[in-house]
Amino acid sequence: MLELTCSRAWTPLLESRIGDWRLRWADGFTARANSALAIGDPGKPLPDALRAVCDFAHDHAIPPVVQVIQDTSLEDAIAACGWVHYVEHRPAHEVRVLTGPLSRGTSAGAVVLDEPTSGWWEMTAGGADPAEAPRHVLGTGKVGFGVVEVDGVTAGAVRGAVVDEWLHIARLEVRPEFRRRGLARGMMNAAGGWAAAQGATGVVLQVAVANSGALKLYESLGCTEHHRYRYWAPAPGACEDRPS
Repeated sequence: MLELTCSRAWTPLLESRIGDWRLRWADGFTARANSALAIGDPGKPLPDALRAVCDFAHDHAIPPVVQVIQDTSLEDAIAACGWVHYVEHRPAHEVRVLTGPLSRGTSAGAVVLDEPTSGWWEMTAGGADPAEAPRHVLGTGKVGFGVVEVDGVTAGAVRGAVVDEWLHIARLEVRPEFRRRGLARGMMNAAGGWAAAQGATGVVLQVAVANSGALKLYESLGCTEHHRYRYWAPAPGACEDRPS
């Protein structure tokens, strides 16, 4: 399952299991690293599995959320248990997973580094000296830290992580004043060349349905939709914390 590959490219601080389901915690940094990946058999009846998701979330002070492949019977079953679409996660409640060939071509000055710079952290994590959770999630694994500098300024950044034969792309960002110069495409090309040297043969991306600009870029690079997923959360009263 490709979603498991993506999960391995985005490592939480803590991971627990309910059967095949993965319960993830990263101190609130991104929904992907702070949700239950509902892939496979949880090894218990669904209501009990969802109760375990709630208990894990309450124990770690994060919202109880499950990540579910869209338009599957599991979505219907979770809805029947009183869970609803997690629309509060506005940046990426519904996500398209794209796959495609490794991008090659002109890098527009972009390079892929073995270690992140302060400018890379600023663009990908919101600050030059991020907390433990983003450092762990973004820095763990076989990671390439892509940057492009313009006049001494970090104009763009991207994270590439190789898992098996896949290059997982995330956190692609170009500063507003440097957009429309081909820098995003250049960083994808640089990341593709780096990943090929690491043994990757294809690229996978998780992109919010509403992120039309990013989707247009990736589709122009030959990426197509593999599947979609959504986040689900309990309706009010469906997942109350148990008294201690």
